[in-house]
Amino acid sequence: MSKKVLHDSSSFSIFSCIAMSLIHHPLGFHFDNSFVRLGEAFSRPVMPTAVSGPSLIVFNEALAYQLGGKPYSADYLSCFSGNALPEGAKPISQVYAGHQFGSFNPQLGDGRAVLLGEVLSPRGKRFDLQLKGAGITPFSRGGDGRAALGPVLREYLMSEAMHALGVPTTRALAAVTTGEQVWRERAFPGAILTRIASSHIRIGTFEYFARKGARNEVKVLADHVITRHYPECLSASNPYLALFDCVADAQAQLVAKWMSLGFVHGVMNTDNASICGQTIDYGPCAFVDAFSESASFSSIDTGGRYAYGRQGSIIQWNLARFAECLLYLFDDDINRAVSLAERRLADFPALFDRYWYALMSDKLGLSKGAPDATTDLCANLVKDLLMLMERGSADFTLSFRCLSLGLKSGDFTPFEALFSDLEVVEVRHWVVRWKEALLLMGLVDREIAENMLNVNPSIIPRNHQVEKALAEALEAYDSKSDEQVFPYFNKMIKALNTPYCIEHDGGLLAASPLNGGAGYRTFCGT
Repeated sequence: MSKKVLHDSSSFSIFSCIAMSLIHHPLGFHFDNSFVRLGEAFSRPVMPTAVSGPSLIVFNEALAYQLGGKPYSADYLSCFSGNALPEGAKPISQVYAGHQFGSFNPQLGDGRAVLLGEVLSPRGKRFDLQLKGAGITPFSRGGDGRAALGPVLREYLMSEAMHALGVPTTRALAAVTTGEQVWRERAFPGAILTRIASSHIRIGTFEYFARKGARNEVKVLADHVITRHYPECLSASNPYLALFDCVADAQAQLVAKWMSLGFVHGVMNTDNASICGQTIDYGPCAFVDAFSESASFSSIDTGGRYAYGRQGSIIQWNLARFAECLLYLFDDDINRAVSLAERRLADFPALFDRYWYALMSDKLGLSKGAPDATTDLCANLVKDLLMLMERGSADFTLSFRCLSLGLKSGDFTPFEALFSDLEVVEVRHWVVRWKEALLLMGLVDREIAENMLNVNPSIIPRNHQVEKALAEALEAYDSKSDEQVFPYFNKMIKALNTPYCIEHDGGLLAASPLNGGAGYRTFCGT
């Protein structure tokens, strides 16, 4: 079944006529498409492009249930491959701009993503339902609008792992192969990801209108975000200033959580800064193995702009761009508006540090006894441990996990073994200081150890394990078998769903790479 992509539609009535000619399958989702109602300035109607041979790779049954979906049937495959529409969908591609590596691009938009619509869950929560890799859109900028199998599986695995780790994130509902090839210097099997998000509105969405001087559209968008994500702002004396505060708080919590897990996003452009504070875009991301503040994996981040230790300051930079968009909503007097924005941006580092040190104190078992998680005692222990980890090339995830297990068993030998010999004496001295701090706060070792095990994962999506799963999937696809069975990928998905489970300790998925991950590079996958 062929579908026409609308590149220049002037009204949604045209869109509706074409949509009525398509097959609509009842998947059980209840759609209410509020973003469409904002008007044509914010998106373009567009149909997914049909594919010749779709095949299901993976379906997230638990997530579908949360969204109110029916049990899996072939109707899902038709809709998630772009060969049909779910009942109630009004597919669009959103427009946005963005600062990419510090340089402004005035128009980006969904170049290979089709937002099928917004689903209201049985609990009344609103979620975007989006197909990523569903064909050419008005914003494809010469691209094919498609996605390759590897990046689709990577995002599915990474986003679901992040969710299990407790990180606010977009999620994956399904992945399918298309039966067609895409070209990225060479041919790769095509695939489509069905992505779920609280919304896909970004700082870059605001930038698109603000940079054009479209103040009315900025206000319409801000009002929509307040209603959809931050309704508490409606009762504030200055709702738009309250909106900025809410977004800044959400971003501070998000990035602090990333860093507490050793995660490096890799491409923190403003078009990847979600207004609702969820992780979006898993192309060049990676987890740190041997710890380094300067850890950077993206092949295009040659200057290390988005390195591990810079992520807090980068989100502050992104928030400055957001503040610029809202200035005329903050106050009619531009000087007062600038002053309000500058004051909040100056306060952001302290806000970020509060979240960061609270999370790191949790990882060291210290926060339960500390009246303030940013006390000098906790902060110094955190700083000193990270310094030793970097000097000793210690694995980030295993360091905190082995420390937790050591407190439980009384044996810190596995923890010490993670460091180079030159640092072992200092590591032992640090452990003594840390245990003295626990004692000073009146904390019981065994009880604290259990708390630590619940916040220090045994397994993460190790970079080398992710690559192994993707390589196996490509090999299996190339074998031309009738069933797309990817056992290592499925094994990782199942294990990463319980990242804090003690059964994973000492297993293959918990092990760090032999070289500490040196030289690992990631790519955006577009």
